[in-house]
Amino acid sequence: MRIGELSRATGASTRSLRYYENQGLLSSDRRPNGYREYGEEAVRQVAFIQDLYRAGLPSQIIRDILPCAGPTPPPGECTRLLARVRQVRDELARQEHAIAQRREMLDRYLAGTAAPAGLPSRAEDQ
Repeated sequence: MRIGELSRATGASTRSLRYYENQGLLSSDRRPNGYREYGEEAVRQVAFIQDLYRAGLPSQIIRDILPCAGPTPPPGECTRLLARVRQVRDELARQEHAIAQRREMLDRYLAGTAAPAGLPSRAEDQ
């Protein structure tokens, strides 16, 4: 299938597909006229790439993950990679916790139940 067909099948722009190929995430064969030709498995691969990007993974990690998601994963490398993906997930959880704490602080300020350290809140003034 050509790049336009892959774009329609996946919802990814042709620019994104070229970027994925440039990053080593997707491959194509070139026709004699220079057009890219993708196999049927490219639809699934593009969907997987998009999911991993939405999950916040950078191209480098996605490039390493792709062989592990294939029909014959390379021996040994995937265990190490899985640990790296868990680290990324755990960092996201830490960031979520920090954001939740910051949001709660702002909520308390907006509700008038919090004030800068050492000063009474509006609720205490009343």
